[in-house]
Amino acid sequence: MTLRVLLADDQALVRTGFRLILEREDDIEVVGEAEDGKQAVALARQLRPDVTLMDIRMPQMDGLAATRLLAGPTVADPLRVLVVTTFDLDELVHEALQAGACGFLLKDAGPRLLVEAVHAAANGESLVSPSITTRLLAHFSTPSAKTRRAEPPLTERELEVTRAVARGRTNAEITAELMISLSTVKSHLASVQRKILARNRTEVAVWAWESGLVR
Repeated sequence: MTLRVLLADDQALVRTGFRLILEREDDIEVVGEAEDGKQAVALARQLRPDVTLMDIRMPQMDGLAATRLLAGPTVADPLRVLVVTTFDLDELVHEALQAGACGFLLKDAGPRLLVEAVHAAANGESLVSPSITTRLLAHFSTPSAKTRRAEPPLTERELEVTRAVARGRTNAEITAELMISLSTVKSHLASVQRKILARNRTEVAVWAWESGLVR
């Protein structure tokens, strides 16, 4: 199945570079380009891409506001938005994750990781760069008394899966680490999402860091 991707970045050179890299792949098609946040929202709602690559700093409307409109908590049918940033410790990235982004990517990550990031976002395996992900989440997420509690409490196995997700592990890696089946991992993750009211694994990861489950 061909993955349909929308590119949102105010720099034409960046969009052209991403398009050239992605369209080398047989299963990826760039269906549109937006040069500002308002255009990104309009095109995404019209085209319903599988993944939107969203820059943070753009004119008209920034990527945070655009992400919130496309994937935020109040969106009935959220899209998968992969935030793109220049700095791996950009404080806005954490806000983007809270706004509903399924993950993030550095602009200088390289062609291979860009392709992997798109596939990962489309498949729900959104934390595609564990070292960067955990460093950024650890930098911005501190235990908070305001963090919602799991109701009912997570089981020991669910806690193990949650910690693994927070460290950027994919389902396949969790399967190998915990020596359980892929279907069991998915079942535990679905249960965790229900208990903490998270809509995707990225929100699970953020919750784990903010809850102090991971250091």
